[in-house]
Order: sequence, then structure tokens, then C-alpha cells
Amino acid sequence: MSERKGFRDARYAQAIVKEIETLSPQRDIRIVHVCGTHEDTISQHGIRSLLPQSVRLVAGPGCPVCVCAAEDIDMAIELARKGHIITTFGDMIRVPSTSSSLAKERASGADVRVVYGVSEAVSIALENPDKEVVFVAVGFETTAPTIALELLRDPPANFSILTSLKVIPPAMEILVSIEGLEVDGFITPGHVSTIIGSNAFQPFAEKSGVPCVVAGFEPLDVLESIRMILRQIHEGRTDSENEYTRVVKPEGNLSAQKVLAEAFQLRDAPWRGLGIIKKSGYYIKEKYSDHDARLRFEFPKFESLDILPGCRCHEVILGMIDPVDCPLFGNRCTPENPYGPCMVGHEGTCRIRHEYTID
Repeated sequence: MSERKGFRDARYAQAIVKEIETLSPQRDIRIVHVCGTHEDTISQHGIRSLLPQSVRLVAGPGCPVCVCAAEDIDMAIELARKGHIITTFGDMIRVPSTSSSLAKERASGADVRVVYGVSEAVSIALENPDKEVVFVAVGFETTAPTIALELLRDPPANFSILTSLKVIPPAMEILVSIEGLEVDGFITPGHVSTIIGSNAFQPFAEKSGVPCVVAGFEPLDVLESIRMILRQIHEGRTDSENEYTRVVKPEGNLSAQKVLAEAFQLRDAPWRGLGIIKKSGYYIKEKYSDHDARLRFEFPKFESLDILPGCRCHEVILGMIDPVDCPLFGNRCTPENPYGPCMVGHEGTCRIRHEYTID
């Protein structure tokens, strides 16, 4: 039996589900995850259908493209219109902004290029010394270290970064602070945790009184994390536990953390759908400000619009509604013609739900 097949063993899954049923208290339980890849696993394998009706799995703000503020995209669009070369990840160019998108700007003649990583953007800058090359950096703690590392490597003078990098724990604090938005447990993201470690969520668990479990991305990983959360609730504990022990260490990746601390500082940052969250964004330190697009270029004062009229992505991001509750879902808003950001990226809740529910 292959290792992957082992993590999809049906009999083992049935055994975990039976224990979940036994551990489920006589009340509704709301477990929130903050990772688009977890949502893909949950939707693809029908995990919600395996759980007792009292246990509800909810998708939170786990898609970096979805929570990228419209103002950040508007800044990138402004730079593209000025003739600079804009580089970013594929999902990012299709995200709707206030009145346009990077994809629309490219169709109108702007030089917008999809890259697979920041090093490719640096190569483009080296190949075009007479042009300004801007990398629109989107992501969580997972992708941020590679971007930080390029800053430390002394990139070319014509290269700069427009940061829209976020950190997850502060967003979790916002979710538990919203009145009426009950959270009984968090499935914390495996990819992020490889960098910051499972111990990073312990202070949050203790402060909020909400159990946390780092989970991997196979179906049995998710089911086991649910079982571990319910076990904590049953025993009256609130800890940060690690289901994904084959990859995640309690202390995380110390080398990556060192690089992040050298290149970035935490500041208040805007999240689409959540507003300004304190100390939730990575911004370039003054030492590397020559490569900070926010300082390198002048921008007009934007009147950016995060949520377009009729869009309910902000409620999806907060876990307040299911994507199918939005009247635009599958009608005005589709993966081919996204109206809201949650329908764009492969980690977007609406995009994932559309893939597995629409024939």
C-alpha cells in the first residue's frame, strides 16, 4: 500500500468517524479552517457528509488571493498603466479590483507577466535593465520566506516588490472576536505551520479558549484533526496540537523565520472582507526600502472598493455564509467570469465549491 493510499484508507476513516460521533457533545459544534487547500480536500472527498449534523466545518480566510485588498491591486494596476513590467502569480491577475484587473490591463496592452516565483521576476529585471520590474507579492507565511530571501540577495536596482503578504494568527483573533460568529475549534494550516510551527498557535489557543490542531492535507489528516479538536473539547482543554507531525515541527522552520525577521516587519494591514487587522502584514524593512514599490513610486489617492455591489465574498471569507447562499454563485459569478475574489484562485472557497457542486 502506498503512503498516499494509506492516508485514504476507508476502514480507518470509518473508525475515526465513529469516534467523532462518540465525542460530539449534545450541541452544535463549529470548526473553522483557514486554508484553501484544506477546503479543497474537504469538498473533494465529501468530508462534511461523513460528519454528524451537529459538527459543522466552515471555511475561513484561508486564500491569500481572496483577502488581498483592492487597494493593493489598484496600486499594481496603476504601475502597469505607467508602463512598468508587472509580475505576479497566475491567480492574482484575474482578481477583480475596484474597476479593473491585471488581466484586463494586460489585454489592453500592459506588460503583465505570470511567474512561478519571485526569482523568475528577478531574472526578468536582469533581462530588462531599462525597465522597472515590480513583483506583486501575495501569500501567507508559506511564500513570504522566499520573497524575503531575494531581498537579502541584493536584487537588481530596477527590481521592486509590492507586498500584500499576510500572517494567519491575527486573522484568527478577529474571527473569534466577532459577536455571533461562534468558533469551537480551528484546523490550523499545515503549509503555514511548516514555517511558524505548531507552537505558534498555543498563545492564541490559551487566550481565546479555542482548541487548535495543525492538519495535513489528506482526507484522514482532516478527519483526525476534527477528532483531536473534539477530544480537547471533551476533556476541557484548549491547546495547539499537531496532527501533521510528519512535516510540521513544534518550533517550525527557524531558518525561514530568521530570513523573515531580517527582511520584513509586521504592520497593520488591510484584508479584503475583514478590514484592517493589527500587525497582520509583512512590510519591507527600511534597510531594503530601495526595493519597496510602495516607497519607490508615487500613487494617487485611491478610493478602492473591496466588495463590488451584490458580492458576498466578505461573508464567505468570514465563514458567515456558504458560497451557495450567494445569489451570484454559479450565475453572474463563475470561474470563467469571476465577479468576486473567492471565485478566482484555486484556494478560493467559491471556486472550490463550484468545482465540486456544479456539473
